[in-house]
Amino acid sequence: MELGKARPFMAIVFIQCLYALMSIVAKLALNEGMSPHVLVAYRMAVASALITPFALVLERNSRPKMTFKILFRISILSLFEPVVEQNLYYSGMKLTTATFTSALCNALPAMTFIMACIFKLEKVNIKRRHSQAKLVGTMVAVGGAMLMTFVKGNAIDLPWTSKSRGFTGQSHAMNTPKQDDIGRGSVMLVASCLSWSCFIILQANILSLYQAELSLTALMCFMGMLEATVMALILEREDMSVWKIHPDMRLLASIYGGLVSGLAYYVIGWASKERGPVFVSAFNPLSMVLVAILSSFIFLEKMYLGRVLGSVVIVIGIYMVLWGKSKDKGGQPNAGCAESVIKIDEQMAPTPDINQVVPNSGQLMIPKAATRSHELV
Repeated sequence: MELGKARPFMAIVFIQCLYALMSIVAKLALNEGMSPHVLVAYRMAVASALITPFALVLERNSRPKMTFKILFRISILSLFEPVVEQNLYYSGMKLTTATFTSALCNALPAMTFIMACIFKLEKVNIKRRHSQAKLVGTMVAVGGAMLMTFVKGNAIDLPWTSKSRGFTGQSHAMNTPKQDDIGRGSVMLVASCLSWSCFIILQANILSLYQAELSLTALMCFMGMLEATVMALILEREDMSVWKIHPDMRLLASIYGGLVSGLAYYVIGWASKERGPVFVSAFNPLSMVLVAILSSFIFLEKMYLGRVLGSVVIVIGIYMVLWGKSKDKGGQPNAGCAESVIKIDEQMAPTPDINQVVPNSGQLMIPKAATRSHELV
């Protein structure tokens, strides 16, 4: 495989490894008592500080003009992700386990498909095989999520989980969460996925108006920092000591999380432009596998048959949805999501006047919104 063609593969695998390690680091910080709301605020502050200088320098000549309308949409976008999504994600993780969280959030592509159908951004022809695959895959993924939530099953004993060891020590060994906590955490994680789906749909619209990936990432991180800070101040107003940061796992989670956010937003956008969002989504289960392996060593976390089966069912549903989306528009790399973006723009673009011509040319003037190419992060 040529290096140019291999770059998107290497980039996405690298990002999935970073996400897997972030899940472990975040769970360690949450176990030490860090507030999930404060973690999001600090994470976005670090991400904003890291990505903004690059956006200011590298896109100083290509950055589109900022308008109040675009700024307002970016503020709404950052409210969905990172503020609402990450707050729910870490709150759900605190009640469950890192492995459970990673596995359940693999249902994201199916939930995005549901949201796209609700907002009429996704075409479904029940007579076509790829549409049938998307519908069945969505139901399978949702069923897998329910299986993980309500069916525990027998414990799967691994040689190293039966011993009180691990390179972080037994102090980090994790107690099995209660079923009530699993239920509440599952609701938070599903709501987190729905928030992320709204983010994806809204981002398609914003990218059609503000085509500067680095600057958009910087603005989103900055607005997310402000919104997450306000939310954390409100939710943690009774105990301001949660804002204290010491040189421990909580500081590492804040710094590393900010680095991952800034890098991942940009790399995923680049990979989506190169190979399409379907390609990016196909690698999501890799993070789940890595988290499960790391958790079994670090937290001495036991695996349960029902949750393993639920994870497998979710992955099967994901790939059915992804296969169906890959066949949209004749299997083009950016099919599906790109079609949704175009549909949004068609609703926004003014109808060209057939009598309007370019001066001294005799040619029709085509609105820019109707001819611009778009990408979806």
